[in-house]
Amino acid sequence: MFVIGTAGHVDHGKSTLVEALTGINPDRLIEEQEREMTIDLGFAWLTLPSGREVSIVDVPGHERFIKNMLAGVGGIDAALLVVAADEGIMPQTREHLDILELLEIPRGVVAITKVDLVNDPEWLELVMDEVRERLQGTPLQGAPIVPVSARTRQGLDTLAEALDRVLDQARLRPDHGRPRLPIDRVFTIAGFGTVVTGTLQDGSLQVGQEVEILPRGLRGRIRGLQTHKRKVDTVPPGRRTAVNVAGIGVDELERGDVLTVPGWLQPTVRIAARLRLLPGAPYPLRQDSALDLFIGSAERRIRVTLLEGEELAPGATGWVLLRLQKPVAAARGDRFIVRWPSPGVTVGGGVVVDTHPGRLRRFHPATIAALEALARGRPDDLLYQACQGGPRTVSAAIEASGLPEAEALAALNSMQEQGRLVALLPPGEGWTPSTLLLTQEEAERLHRRILHLLEDYHRRYPLRGGMPKEELKSQLRLEARALNDLLSWAEAQGTLAVDGAVVRRAGFRRTFTPEQQAQVDRFEQLLRRNPYAPPPRPEWGIDPAVLDALVEEGKVVRLNPEVVFLPETYQAMVRRVLEEIDRTGPITVARVRDLFQTSRKFALALLEDMDRRKLTRRLGDERVRYQGDRTAGDPQDSG
Repeated sequence: MFVIGTAGHVDHGKSTLVEALTGINPDRLIEEQEREMTIDLGFAWLTLPSGREVSIVDVPGHERFIKNMLAGVGGIDAALLVVAADEGIMPQTREHLDILELLEIPRGVVAITKVDLVNDPEWLELVMDEVRERLQGTPLQGAPIVPVSARTRQGLDTLAEALDRVLDQARLRPDHGRPRLPIDRVFTIAGFGTVVTGTLQDGSLQVGQEVEILPRGLRGRIRGLQTHKRKVDTVPPGRRTAVNVAGIGVDELERGDVLTVPGWLQPTVRIAARLRLLPGAPYPLRQDSALDLFIGSAERRIRVTLLEGEELAPGATGWVLLRLQKPVAAARGDRFIVRWPSPGVTVGGGVVVDTHPGRLRRFHPATIAALEALARGRPDDLLYQACQGGPRTVSAAIEASGLPEAEALAALNSMQEQGRLVALLPPGEGWTPSTLLLTQEEAERLHRRILHLLEDYHRRYPLRGGMPKEELKSQLRLEARALNDLLSWAEAQGTLAVDGAVVRRAGFRRTFTPEQQAQVDRFEQLLRRNPYAPPPRPEWGIDPAVLDALVEEGKVVRLNPEVVFLPETYQAMVRRVLEEIDRTGPITVARVRDLFQTSRKFALALLEDMDRRKLTRRLGDERVRYQGDRTAGDPQDSG
């Protein structure tokens, strides 16, 4: 099903023509019917000679209501340009044509209305020639021109046939599985609740489906669907649709909101775009100018950052960053219109290239090259740009690209095989929506940065086993999950090793100086001479950094700052305590002291360590076995 939108000057007979074609009066407001002038959007439908059913959006022609016109014209497949035979082309005819051209509406039909008021055939021919001349160089060049009269019904059948032929060239809207409905009407029906209408794009809706209203973030459920006042269970893209939404109040919504399914479309206040200024714009667009943006059914006040110069001349096209005062839900490829706020004049329009751009530097060739790659629309360019500044999850990259999922996944696989993208995966694992992706350049940059940080850390702390992950995370400014996946990928390259909470360069080994090694030898001899009652700390004669290294390597077990044992001594003590508990029952500090002929300090330190490791549990002044999963000790777990 296709949507036709009217266009033309006020009082040229657009609504009257629609009613003559369809039998439906699109002027739904009492004020419109009393004033005989369309103020807001109207809607109708008809069946063409081929049997094809089409929707018609009737827009107001008066310059004061151009904003309402813009809310309804964005989702149409063809234009029905209306020009009164007794007046010819008028100011709003020209502005509406400019808008159709800027929105790249690719086809249409011209209806020369009120021919019953013109008795001079030469005058009618002059009007038709004027229209042909004005359409030169626009998408409507060569469009059929049909003289009609709504009053006498002259030419109505010919007009319907012309619309049919024009729509033969149109393609049905694709279903990308991402439905979005720019809302152009919000109302309530007694007994049913909130209803919103719009032209459905990019996906289907079905009754019972959960939906989200953006940019408000409201969630609801579809209670009912209608198209052309017929109840349906499912609506495909491209249709005028009325959605009865449960769970959201009518006062919470307004024209310009977007109904979609949760999880894929993110509102934005920054849009990178290609902007064309109309040749007839009254003056150049200057850097940081304020404009009114019309996109979908939404209107927003914006500031424009010109990326290539200090001004954009009438008739010129340039790259811009649109900075919105309030968020809007838009997607790559959406077309838009901009107007001067005062006086209200349409001055240009363009296409959205990126709805969540990173930093865009003015007068920077790399910025322009990246935007041009996005504008080309090649899947690999879109996905590559989406992964810039990553890591990005697969799902986030697909969302940012705007591509259908199947097409995007095929392109991602191809790009990984070509070496343009890196998936941060352990060897042999497949992709999931949460898999993190990096461009090859970004992966190599981060890899080099990690190795540099590790080398520097090893140089500054040669006796430490590696750099703590937390410190590395802080230096790289990465989330923990991204860092862990990146380290796993780098470890698979053989350049580093991850050991619990620390990371070291591959091949790194702690080496003691001769003086430090002498300290180690003397210290170990002290511990062997008095295994269960080592000398007090002042007698250890070992540098604290050297002792830390021994603890990290598992060559010494440190129970607290004052108590250390050799690992074999510690293991023997743990086994003996557990055996004693099994043999005689609960054990006291004094009993442990006597078992090893040591002091209370060492006995208490041992039991407190066993409590921490859930080998034993304190009951009053005694210890019993801890009744849990763990039943054996590991000296490397202490210290």
